[in-house]
Amino acid sequence: MKKIVFIGAGSMAQAIIHGWEKEKTVSFENVYVMNKSDLVKQEYLKKTYGLQIICENKEQIRTADLIILATKPKDVQEAMKSISSYLSPSTVVLSVVAGVPMSTIEKGLGHRPIARCMPNTSATIGMSASAVSWNSLVEETTKIEIINLLNAIGTVIQVEEDKLHVITALSGSGPAYVYYFVEAFEEAAVSLGLSSKVARDLLIETLAGSAEMMKQSSKSPEVLRKQVTSPGGTTEAGLAALQKNNFIQILGTCLKDAELRSRELGKQYD
Repeated sequence: MKKIVFIGAGSMAQAIIHGWEKEKTVSFENVYVMNKSDLVKQEYLKKTYGLQIICENKEQIRTADLIILATKPKDVQEAMKSISSYLSPSTVVLSVVAGVPMSTIEKGLGHRPIARCMPNTSATIGMSASAVSWNSLVEETTKIEIINLLNAIGTVIQVEEDKLHVITALSGSGPAYVYYFVEAFEEAAVSLGLSSKVARDLLIETLAGSAEMMKQSSKSPEVLRKQVTSPGGTTEAGLAALQKNNFIQILGTCLKDAELRSRELGKQYD
């Protein structure tokens, strides 16, 4: 993938670019970005990473090896229309647009190799949990190249496209749920007398340590939870409060609603 063009310069594109810079994955003299209107954002990316900007003159798109669609879902149709006539038949398209199916992309950009991926913003620090699916035109060598680009920003698995809806809900949106969890616990801890900084520092280390325990241990989360929970102790009291307030059902509804929204987006733009 010698020449890569980002269509869209939002948070996901920036996270991927920053992750690549951190891991020294690509040469940014061969990475281009085109954004609908925010020239300030494009100039920031050019100054920070040394990549190239595409404005009204879209001729650079003709020689692109890989197009990365990274717009908001509501903007993807307009974006595809603006570039479709410039694409070479051999150009590969990788979409990171939430909810928009490959069938929509094929209608907008023609019958070509298309991959669809759902990373998350932890790509910025090389810790994205990503999933990718392919259409039938993506060759094995191209799959390897794309997987290598995604491995540079975290972990990646290959799945059927339909599974991307629940993966979008789980790991794509997952960081927001974790941040919201920390917000809520921090607020509760402050109400009980801790400073905001102390509460947040403790929560961050607790989350990091728990995640590392799950990575290093062969034990299930249920077993690890039970090992922390002494009968009649503080942990049991806290867990009882979560169970009483339908914690599992709340998280299930969260995931279900986000997955449903992803499917709705797919139908809306298909």
